[in-house]
Amino acid sequence: VQLQASGGGLVQAGGSLRLSCAASGRTFSSYIMGWFRQAPEKERVFVAAISGSGGSTYFRDSVKGRFTISRDNAKNTVYLQMNSLKPEDTAVYYCAAGRRGTIYYSGMYDSWGQGTLVTVSS
Repeated sequence: VQLQASGGGLVQAGGSLRLSCAASGRTFSSYIMGWFRQAPEKERVFVAAISGSGGSTYFRDSVKGRFTISRDNAKNTVYLQMNSLKPEDTAVYYCAAGRRGTIYYSGMYDSWGQGTLVTVSS
């Protein structure tokens, strides 16, 4: 599956952004979809994931209550709604698709989007 992420930008602290990730192919609903982020000079880390049906979601602790993840399987798209953004959320955000495994582990994901930059100013 090929992934195309979009929606990044510059926002003030406390603001919101919605990232989108469009996928190609007819088997989108069979993929677990995840979002990772990589801040400058830091490792890429897990942010959120959603099961193929959308019935289960997972978040890193620092974004719980602020970020939501959803998907529209009819549109082959996964979303990351980010509210109450903080400067420490500044990073390049990547969407990823995987079949099975440990959702927090980047190695589980087979396909990656190109990344979209989110910058949160204080």
